[in-house]
Amino acid sequence: MKGYKVFNPNWKCLGFQYEVGKSYEMDGLPTCCNRGFHFCEILANCFSYYDFDPKNKVAEIEAYGEIDKGIRKCCTNKIKIVREISWEEVLRMVNTGAYNKGRSNTGNCNDGNRNAGNSNLGSENTGCFNVGTLNSGSFNIGDANIGTHNRGISNTGNSNIGNYNTGYCNTGDRNTGDFNYGNNNVGDWNSSNFSIGVFNTDEEEPKISMFNKPSNMTLRDWQTCDAAYIMNRYPHRSVEWVHEYEMSKKEKKENPSYKTTGGYLEAVKPMQSPQEWWDDFLCDHEKETVMSLPNFDADIFMQITNIDVRKKGKR
Repeated sequence: MKGYKVFNPNWKCLGFQYEVGKSYEMDGLPTCCNRGFHFCEILANCFSYYDFDPKNKVAEIEAYGEIDKGIRKCCTNKIKIVREISWEEVLRMVNTGAYNKGRSNTGNCNDGNRNAGNSNLGSENTGCFNVGTLNSGSFNIGDANIGTHNRGISNTGNSNIGNYNTGYCNTGDRNTGDFNYGNNNVGDWNSSNFSIGVFNTDEEEPKISMFNKPSNMTLRDWQTCDAAYIMNRYPHRSVEWVHEYEMSKKEKKENPSYKTTGGYLEAVKPMQSPQEWWDDFLCDHEKETVMSLPNFDADIFMQITNIDVRKKGKR
């Protein structure tokens, strides 16, 4: 079987010395991640285990003994180091296109890894002329933008300058709409903060409703108050990445995509229910802080949070 193997600059791998043109054998059956001479059928997969560094040596190998196949790598008890592969050839082999610097790129003139398109500077971009990471579109500068000509982080749309904007030509952060200047606006052509509507310039931030009634608080007041800090600790479901080697047979059966992704996202239930969190975790002062919010309504609070503040917990 033909394959590929990467070595340290001195042609060593895990302390074992290799030489181009020579063959090596070992007794017993090979086992991936345990014993034997490891290699990959696809050259790009080698760099999951070695740095993508032109100082490292890369070779084409022939496995002519018993072979144990894993997900991304294989193992054999008889191996021949056929020839050295130059770094220029490595770049051609691990990319689809021309003049790429990096690996797993599709397109031309990309500098980074796993880009799809042309002239991207960074990694995992889709499109052209992006600078950053995880952009989808073209001419974005920053990370995780979707669209074109965005500058910042996690913008969705076109020509936004800032972070977490959705729409077009917004300047600021967390705006939803078009042509807003400021932060946290919803609508169009607002030059303010926290405005909802069109063509607002009010320097004074609008008040918000709480518990279905008008209040004297602004959204910024709520976001920076002690009650919001307390409620941000509310127990909620989360997800965590489970690597393939950590997965049980049942998990592999239920999540067959692990063969491609190398693992899966597991939904993790909170360790305590909302009512237990309120009753047993919060102190009386914290409970009073939440219940002192303007217009506090125990029935509405229970409907939304599943917490009955009229129950008496351990504290």
